[in-house]
Amino acid sequence: MARIACIGITVLDRIWYLADLPVEGGKYVAHDYTEVGGGPAATAAVAAAKLGAEVDFIGRVGDDDTGRRLLSELDALGVNTRYTRVVPGARSSQSAVLVDGKGERIIANYPSPDLPESADWLDAIDFSRWDTVLADVRWHEGAKRAFTLARQQGVTTLLDADVTPQNIADLVALSDHVAFSAPGLQRLTQERETVAALKRAQMLTQGRVYVTQGAEGCVWLEGDRVCHQPGFKVEVVDTTGAGDVFHGALAVSLAQHDASAEAVLFASAVAALKCTRPGGRAGIPDCDQTRSFLSLFV
Repeated sequence: MARIACIGITVLDRIWYLADLPVEGGKYVAHDYTEVGGGPAATAAVAAAKLGAEVDFIGRVGDDDTGRRLLSELDALGVNTRYTRVVPGARSSQSAVLVDGKGERIIANYPSPDLPESADWLDAIDFSRWDTVLADVRWHEGAKRAFTLARQQGVTTLLDADVTPQNIADLVALSDHVAFSAPGLQRLTQERETVAALKRAQMLTQGRVYVTQGAEGCVWLEGDRVCHQPGFKVEVVDTTGAGDVFHGALAVSLAQHDASAEAVLFASAVAALKCTRPGGRAGIPDCDQTRSFLSLFV
């Protein structure tokens, strides 16, 4: 069984479903609404657990109703929260998510300022217990400390390199695998063309670099060779959490020492199936469902 640690944020997603995304100020009526736990590392952890891995989520929540709800949901979905820190008197993070009829979304995240950035307390955790350590970029100090400790133990590190206000070059340097979102890659490299941007990012790390491009699939470098996995065509209901699910599935595949092409194929299929259901977690498939889906394309 793969053993995964996911370091980063967990948030409560409040999701409104609209016919179209707003393009100007005004009043709009949603035809559906739901609340579910979200956050890049936390949703990746749920995906990894659904795929059969033993998973720990390591992050910070407030001691409010939202924080208790987030941890309860993770526990119910098979994710260990034993190392997550509950901060007294703090508010937990939340996001407002608007989803249109084609499954595209707008996310406004409120990262709670009450949650301390300090990650010194991670030193008390034995990182040798995991096969792969995944981190998002939303808790910079946590990702940096976790990757430093993991690499000291020879544990594979995987960075979910999405957009964030901070420069993530130091996190990229500590990563064995860096899976960028397209906006995250462009922000870091200031390159608009995909291959040029990947090659620039490759100069920052000894690891492997990838970029996910939604329906267009995933592009990555194998040395000087450019590789591409097309996106799977599915009936898209909601793309919320698709990238997070991709990273969780990629972490599981890497923990099993799969080759990059096999790992990306697997992660792409898991993410595609997730998009066929509303919310960031409801549609995450298990391994049997994913293999059955992939068998249709072999």
